[in-house]
Amino acid sequence: MRSVCLSLVAVLGLSACDVQVGAQRSPGASSQVLPPVSQSRTGGPQSLADFRAVVQRVEPIAERTCREIRPGLNCDFRIFIDDRQGLPPNAYQTLDKNGRPLIGFTPALFEEMRNRDELAFALAHEAAHHIEGHIPQTQNSATAGAILGSLIGSLAGLDAAGVETAQNIGGTIGARRYSKGFELEADSLGARITQRSGYDPLRGVLYFSRASDPGDQFLGTHPPNADRITTVRRAIGG
Repeated sequence: MRSVCLSLVAVLGLSACDVQVGAQRSPGASSQVLPPVSQSRTGGPQSLADFRAVVQRVEPIAERTCREIRPGLNCDFRIFIDDRQGLPPNAYQTLDKNGRPLIGFTPALFEEMRNRDELAFALAHEAAHHIEGHIPQTQNSATAGAILGSLIGSLAGLDAAGVETAQNIGGTIGARRYSKGFELEADSLGARITQRSGYDPLRGVLYFSRASDPGDQFLGTHPPNADRITTVRRAIGG
């Protein structure tokens, strides 16, 4: 499916091109909303220069929002370009081995984005996953599902291979149990971060008006596109 997967990737120690584009910010910086950005281009594709411009505005706001909402959480985002060959358009959030939040973008994403507002919303959405604590919540749910699956397999009298299969199925179900809700939570908080950064979240989320729609699938990882657009409108009172 050719779409931007604004997704949660719970993988530690990701192998990627280490291109640091953000700067360190002072925790005591002001929290005012930045003035609207007038130079946001339309028509895409977006360039590396557009990406850098977006990061310079969104990163400090995302880190400030993180510290406000989750004091004590590692809010030192590291934003990079994952230029491994053959990767589809994607933005994702993960953690390094020390728990530092990482946000990766693939170069193909720039071909999908039409303006800086869309890039800003993608970045803010991924930052929101970390702020909301979605990776540990998903890991805990997957672990609980795996334990339950293993127990059910054992009670059903399955052999070792059958129990392992049941465990894997339970883990998958557990990991996906809240994924659609997590995406909408990240859309909501991401919209507010986007707006505070001076970009237009309503314009940014309109990517989903032309993207492939996953629909409301059972155990799907992403909600319907219409729900995402509605969530953003509600988040900013639009």
